[in-house]
Amino acid sequence: MKNVLFINPFGIGDVLFTTPLVHTLKESFPENRVGYLVNKRSASVLRDNPYVDSVFIYDRDEFEKLRRSSTLEWAKKAFLLLRAIQKEHYNLALDFSLNTQYGFLSWLAGIKERAGFDYKKRGMFLTRKISLDGFVNAHMVEQYASLLRMVGIEPSYRKPEVYLNRLAQNKADALLSGSGIKEGDILVGLLPGGGRSWGKDARVKQWPPERFGQLADKIIENYHAKIIIMGDSEEEMLAKKVKENIRYGALDCTGKTSVVELAALIKRTCLLVCNDGGPLHIAVGLGVKTVSLFGPVDDAVYGPYPPSGMHIVMKSQMPCRPCYRNFRLSRICTQGSDCLQEIGVEDVFENVKKLL
Repeated sequence: MKNVLFINPFGIGDVLFTTPLVHTLKESFPENRVGYLVNKRSASVLRDNPYVDSVFIYDRDEFEKLRRSSTLEWAKKAFLLLRAIQKEHYNLALDFSLNTQYGFLSWLAGIKERAGFDYKKRGMFLTRKISLDGFVNAHMVEQYASLLRMVGIEPSYRKPEVYLNRLAQNKADALLSGSGIKEGDILVGLLPGGGRSWGKDARVKQWPPERFGQLADKIIENYHAKIIIMGDSEEEMLAKKVKENIRYGALDCTGKTSVVELAALIKRTCLLVCNDGGPLHIAVGLGVKTVSLFGPVDDAVYGPYPPSGMHIVMKSQMPCRPCYRNFRLSRICTQGSDCLQEIGVEDVFENVKKLL
């Protein structure tokens, strides 16, 4: 086998869907090096992965902003990234980007074999390619595994993998113990945000925050559980709306953790209730039970994987969903997520009871 560079510029969930492939490669060929080109936020779930030797950061928006302000500084930064990749002597790139520029970067780095998906004829720099209009009819883990099969390797693993460092675990322990939460307490996590990689459209993936609060009260009343609200700093307003609807109080850690510290908090819960997004797949990778709420996105393609009794997906039966197809939302869906509005608090609580 050869030294391999994975390329995936997408969100946390998409990156985690490739971790079974990383594990397969490194276990099959331990003497070879595995690198990963990824955006800064998603890199957080790879840095402690024992099967990844090198992580390279490429934030396209950040590079574009630098190019507009200083062409010289942009060129310097791009050159340093290219040289760092070249020094690893990769022979094979597995390109999940669906974008011409990453294939060009691999070619420029001297990577001779470049396998990827040819979406809208953007795979001109790929030496092996799978034609693609969109991801349908199979989960992303299996879709991504097709690239590994194309280079002659059958994946040995299916479950996304998340690894935690001791510092992150200590931070999570300190946040919980400092709030009076002890070992043995029933700790349920609520994550009302998610979908950050969707930008302004993330809201169409989010169950109303008021309902998260109402759900929390039911869980507290029936199980004497402790509730922890989680998310990043951009989701603080969502967390505020959740808290306004909880009568009994909750620990709000929104905006107080890095991605890996958030993962460590999730690990401490016995159940996570969340929307479709990266934190859901972090929980799956950590073996934490989940109840997830899916709106416009097809859970058969982007949901918890592999299917398990530990993970319950809630979705509307509206005939228009899923309406996210071929990487596009329907115009109707961008006006609001009626399919998520249809999911009631009592319905979610019934599924919470099955897992607690």
